[in-house]
Amino acid sequence: MSVVDLSKQVALGIDIGGTNTKFGLVNHRGQILAKGSISTDEYATPEAFIDALHENIQPLIDEHAEGKMMEGIGVGAPNANYYRGTIEQAPNLPWKGIIQFADLMTEKFGQPCKMTNDANAAALGEMMYGAARGMKDFIMITLGTGVGSGIVSSGHLIYGHDGFAGELGHTIVKPGGRKHWSTGSEGSLEAYASATGITITAKKMRAEFPDSMLNLYPEDAINSKTVHECAVKEDPVAIEVFRYTGQKLGEALANFVMFSSPEAILLFGGVIKAGDFILKPAKLHMERNLLPIFRNKVRLVFSELDEADAAILGASALVWEK
Repeated sequence: MSVVDLSKQVALGIDIGGTNTKFGLVNHRGQILAKGSISTDEYATPEAFIDALHENIQPLIDEHAEGKMMEGIGVGAPNANYYRGTIEQAPNLPWKGIIQFADLMTEKFGQPCKMTNDANAAALGEMMYGAARGMKDFIMITLGTGVGSGIVSSGHLIYGHDGFAGELGHTIVKPGGRKHWSTGSEGSLEAYASATGITITAKKMRAEFPDSMLNLYPEDAINSKTVHECAVKEDPVAIEVFRYTGQKLGEALANFVMFSSPEAILLFGGVIKAGDFILKPAKLHMERNLLPIFRNKVRLVFSELDEADAAILGASALVWEK
């Protein structure tokens, strides 16, 4: 039986965003040996984009992976299908339709390629390198511009029969509620608990309370960051924005807990910088809406991954997943 030296193995992790794409070479311990980025929206076709990726990544491989074994490529991308290796109808990418992305990557790089959506990749990264190490049942919630999620049960991500399971951000938390700016659905979690949703709530509330510190900012400067600045200064309206957001998040988390009975819910993304302003009401309303058998069992845990590198680490974890 041959002996495999894991210290010599390297994975390529790629995170594709609507504006920028990040990439890095990662070892088994989650150390990023080298990284870089390119603009996503500069390339009219996926083939041109992959050519640019190769042009930028190959020098990193030549310099930092010499004497090591490239094990493969992991890609996190919007609307990525884990089973098919495709990107399908992604609204925020410049390429439309169904793209055979994994096959194109393998053809260009000569390496096997696996892919999933960015929130699923984040869950894998957390399980391999972060706060979910050793956990077999947890839910990852990413709170950024939107709300993403990855559901891990018995140590495996839930993909569903078609590869798109786990879109908890688009579940309805207030029937007939706020209309989503992109999907058109009414009352989804993303419309309330994302940074975009917080901005909408803040603009609405500051109009109702002219004495709020939020009115010291111009309309286009209102966002989750400025709301946090005002909350820290004890502005009651800003605090209420986060309390309301936390309530909507907590009510949704209660549903998620009763669906899969996780050990923990991991929270990641820019919104969690609000800390207890959002975490305390989320925990309160989660517990309040749980059946007694589920209460006081599920921890809310902040991610341990560095926000700047989490997407690369998550994508690379696809390579190590067996």
